[in-house]
Amino acid sequence: MTEEAEAKSGVESKVKKFVSEIGQLRDEVGKVIVGQAEIVEGVITCLLANGHALLEGVPGLGKTMLVRTLAEAVHLKFSRIQFTPDLMPADILGTNMIQEDEGGVKRYEFQQGPIFCNILLADEINRATPKTQSALLEAMQEKSVTVAKETFHLPPPFFVMATQNPLEMEGTYPLPEAQLDRFMFKLVVTFPSRGEMHDILDRTTRSEQPQVESVINGPKILELRELVRQVPVAQPVQDYAIRVLQATHLDTEEALPVTKKYLRFGSSPRGAQSMLMGAKIKALLDGRFSASCEDIRAVAPACLRHRLILNFEGEAEGVSTDDIIGEILNLVPEHKE
Repeated sequence: MTEEAEAKSGVESKVKKFVSEIGQLRDEVGKVIVGQAEIVEGVITCLLANGHALLEGVPGLGKTMLVRTLAEAVHLKFSRIQFTPDLMPADILGTNMIQEDEGGVKRYEFQQGPIFCNILLADEINRATPKTQSALLEAMQEKSVTVAKETFHLPPPFFVMATQNPLEMEGTYPLPEAQLDRFMFKLVVTFPSRGEMHDILDRTTRSEQPQVESVINGPKILELRELVRQVPVAQPVQDYAIRVLQATHLDTEEALPVTKKYLRFGSSPRGAQSMLMGAKIKALLDGRFSASCEDIRAVAPACLRHRLILNFEGEAEGVSTDDIIGEILNLVPEHKE
């Protein structure tokens, strides 16, 4: 066997193993979560891409249950924080406490907050004030926490999954744009179909409760993340992602009429980074070791919907960012002459 053939065989073996291991993880989550295949894949994609996921939907759709189930299926330390209007940053990060030793000497000692974990569930994140929401900014970007001039590093892998209710519901606060930008995906959880409702009721109203087994641990997740970064992206595919991103900005040559009419601000460069990482994982899940423009289109809505800011006209006409992204994907060509 030639050296090139051996390399190709090795890549194919890695891809098959990746598909098998993620398939096991999906199966475990599927023991509890009915349907929502797109949401489950999106959350797993964020975990593998070293990103964070924001889940939006009305109460009772299983957002919290999905996060809990995923935490059970991966052998990692899990914490849950219920965000409320009176929650303070120290309740998340931790604080310095006065401790007294046996000799009566008092000293300050840092008591870690619930953020010191591998998987953090920020439940109903938009019910806390912006001051408290911002406590997550450094942790989500730098994977560290700074308290009283001292920096503490969070254990890898660190992954935030936040849930929020739609903003039109009372008692919520809009997330700061800087924090929204740190979420790789925003996933919209929809109401289940009638068939799925039957399955949900069968699973939740009977005596037998499904047991979720741990199938992946922390080192394995870090190994899979390294494989994801090795997936090649051809220059034309990367250029397509850039042009899609530029089409969300009003002052670029790629700007479209729908952009100029309804948007105030477009996506940050993190949107393009998210599209490329998401496309790589999408390719691996499909058994391929090369990302395509089709993969970019598949992940673009989840990557961009929370990074676009509507202007007054867009808000007044009730235009959604998904509508604008769909128009952009229809009009931006894969290859530019």
